[in-house]
Amino acid sequence: MIYGATGYTGRLIAERAVDRGQRPVLAGRDPAKVARAATPLGLPYRVFDLRDERAATTALADVDLVAHCAGPFSATSAPMVSACLATGTHYVDITGEIDVFESVAARHEDAAKAGVVLLPGSGFDVVPTDCLAALVAAELPTATTLDLAFQASGGISGGTLKSALEGAALGGRARIDGELRTVPMGWRHREVPFPSGRHAVTSLPWGDVSTAFRSTGIPNITTYTRLPGLNRLGPRATAVGRIALGNPVAQRLGKAAIGALVRGPGTAQRARNWVEVYAEATDDAGRSVSAALIGPDTYEFTVDSVLRTVAALLAGGVRPGAHTPSTAFGPDFVRRLHGVRIIEPAR
Repeated sequence: MIYGATGYTGRLIAERAVDRGQRPVLAGRDPAKVARAATPLGLPYRVFDLRDERAATTALADVDLVAHCAGPFSATSAPMVSACLATGTHYVDITGEIDVFESVAARHEDAAKAGVVLLPGSGFDVVPTDCLAALVAAELPTATTLDLAFQASGGISGGTLKSALEGAALGGRARIDGELRTVPMGWRHREVPFPSGRHAVTSLPWGDVSTAFRSTGIPNITTYTRLPGLNRLGPRATAVGRIALGNPVAQRLGKAAIGALVRGPGTAQRARNWVEVYAEATDDAGRSVSAALIGPDTYEFTVDSVLRTVAALLAGGVRPGAHTPSTAFGPDFVRRLHGVRIIEPAR
């Protein structure tokens, strides 16, 4: 089942699934929108609201796996996970939200007992960053610090922007001495040697400060993104922004503006877009290992990754419980994705 199939990414996943000979059940909470998404593809569909626990468990009773694409995941993940645990349904989503990763990981034992795999973050950005993190960690088992960075030519998706808006109200986040800590937004800056050249990046709180810790055990993790102009924001500006964005009205208006103004790219634009990811692990002796990858448009990355994740989970072999992409499939999973090229680890 694809829940949230009426959204941009959910629709892309459904269309590509049909192209690959699959027939997922499409689902969402708006009857008219779900019907409009499913009918042209000749797919079955179901309508239910995750706030209705009985309806959700009934809808999932005969479903082996749900690809959950309906954000904001801070509101929708927990009820979907609960329904999946009740029905023995594997759970996959495309979140990048730190607190969602933490809450799903906290249900590891419940999932193990239920025989269910919980795998949040099965798209971009977590799949490439998590796999690269595991790759460099394996090359440097003594690593104590991990930096992860990405840049995308097509910009950031509307869903990711909404997640970032929520996160901005909480301030920056980093993994420090094994603990998740709140830090000033943009608290660190550095240059990264991306495959296309060196660029300045700024720390922003992405999901990897949760997932990469579970994948690698490295206690200090900072995530960075290249966003022009962000590196010029000082502590005072970010503190004021945090206060302003903590207002519920500002959150609603900001998300409404993103929904109205940010549209997913067309086919031709997606074909031109690209993404680069960089990972660097360092130990206390000053040794370091780095690796990078070049991949396709972030939406294309997500669609391919989700469908390959679904196929791998349905084939069996992944132990029940909460996972990251690399703990489920190994760091080489990202190599299987279409259009991805790895720049091998270098010391």
